[in-house]
Amino acid sequence: MEKITESASHYRHLEQMSVAELLENINKEDLTVPLAVQKALPQIEALVSAIVPKMREGGRLFYIGAGTSGRLGVLDASEIPPTFGAPPDWVIGLIAGGDRAIRNPVEHAEDNTEQAWVDLQAWQPDALDTVIGIASSGTTPYVVSGLRACRQHGISTGCITCNPGAPILAEADYPVLAVVGPEFVTGSSRMKAGTAQKLILNMISTSVMIQLGRVQDNRMVDMKLSNAKLVDRGTRMIVQSTNMDYEAAKALLLKCGSVRAALLEARSER
Repeated sequence: MEKITESASHYRHLEQMSVAELLENINKEDLTVPLAVQKALPQIEALVSAIVPKMREGGRLFYIGAGTSGRLGVLDASEIPPTFGAPPDWVIGLIAGGDRAIRNPVEHAEDNTEQAWVDLQAWQPDALDTVIGIASSGTTPYVVSGLRACRQHGISTGCITCNPGAPILAEADYPVLAVVGPEFVTGSSRMKAGTAQKLILNMISTSVMIQLGRVQDNRMVDMKLSNAKLVDRGTRMIVQSTNMDYEAAKALLLKCGSVRAALLEARSER
């Protein structure tokens, strides 16, 4: 199979370019990524629309990937609890080679055709869950075989890839294909392909959380108050919604523990 993600860069002799030329050309390539993602919006919509009702019934969302793709899945999953106040087992990111691979490559981990299902088994997945395989090439054995095992066990699958005709597409009930073309550095799929994957993951998880009621208006009312910046953000949300004095709003927020709970209390006292 010819992989677009491995095809030759449109640019030659990168080592002879000035810094300005490098940056301009990388940026020129990056500008094409949102357009590729835009073409995949109907596929992303189908995937999100399949995830939401399952999660309303208690299902979970899993990401599986290797290398950059795996790290992006782990990143997206790790941001759900602090951003939306969701339990940490709502969205789970698994990477070939385990947590060690988040920082350091684990040799041949992505070539293991059994390990993804083994990794998933620790979470006892069932028919209410959805597993999304992330692989820019669409050929990563860890991911492709993991999705295949999920389908054999009646678990809904999706994928995010950048290669038309990739094997992963056949293993996904809800495939998402974003064809971003050759990378600036030939084969360096952490660049445009990785950017496309990050954009799509943002869309999926944010849309799912909004559909599950974790956002009011345009505000993260369930975010974790884990630092001074977020306490200040939450306080300003309360001030804007109630016209309460800043210090009173902050005291109420710290007492209630979340913007949602503080707004409920403030409204009940009116």
